[in-house]
Amino acid sequence: MIWHTEGIRVTAPVRWRQFDGLVSVFWEAESQSGARGYYLSDDPRIMIFFNDVSRIRMSNRDGGLQQHYRPMTRAIYVPPGVPMWTNSDTAHRFSHLNLHMHKDRLLRYLSPSVGASAALAALRRPVEIQDAGAMETLASLVVDEVSKPSRHAVYAESLVGSIVTGLLDIPEQGTEQVNGRLTQAQMNKLNSRIDGLSDCRLTVADMAATVGLSESWFSNVFKQTTGKTPLQWQLGKRIDLAKKFLIDSDLTVADIAAQLGFSDQAHLTKVFRQIVGATPAAWRRMQQTH
Repeated sequence: MIWHTEGIRVTAPVRWRQFDGLVSVFWEAESQSGARGYYLSDDPRIMIFFNDVSRIRMSNRDGGLQQHYRPMTRAIYVPPGVPMWTNSDTAHRFSHLNLHMHKDRLLRYLSPSVGASAALAALRRPVEIQDAGAMETLASLVVDEVSKPSRHAVYAESLVGSIVTGLLDIPEQGTEQVNGRLTQAQMNKLNSRIDGLSDCRLTVADMAATVGLSESWFSNVFKQTTGKTPLQWQLGKRIDLAKKFLIDSDLTVADIAAQLGFSDQAHLTKVFRQIVGATPAAWRRMQQTH
């Protein structure tokens, strides 16, 4: 693995343990303002964070932090050969479990259950989930075994196996091709990705890359799945966020329009009326009277 960091220091001894075809490493670290990192591995890896790391920005494109950055999520799967750049504007502490797995070992683990083709496809799809849930619980058990081994290695290996199958996007065999629809796991990834952005805006190319599909194929199956084009779906997300601002903040409609990337207040008002049936100001007044 190739990696380089600046402004990040380890705050406790690194704990690690080697198993069959994988290495589990638990890090506790502190990041300074302006800290950055670069990571690249020929094999797949999983990161499970035990605290909020949304203040860290990440990108998979060199020099793309300004145009293609997104907040770091709590559970991440990075396919083999995919680089990652990180940047942090604020100082904070964090801890995480890193699982470095040999890709052949992972294929041997998944193939008997899902088939070689589906296993290989899953290995190629990146996954980023903010709600770690069960993944964090399983990761905590792995950390316990890494820190103070108390059982046979097969126990920790089975925990890692559960993390892999719970996190990786493994569609039901033939689901995409036969039904022409996105899987629930793919929709979860899209929702997690778009919800992590301040203005709920992604290019169709970025949406397609998030779920591991070509742009043309993605556009077709997305409408089959949601009944909307990617642009219509994103507009709906932005209007939902506008509603939240109208209820929970004192921002003006013009301020909300600017924050959500609308050209001006009139643009937001037009789209809001089309989707909701009332202007933002009228809708806000109705909510305040209930």
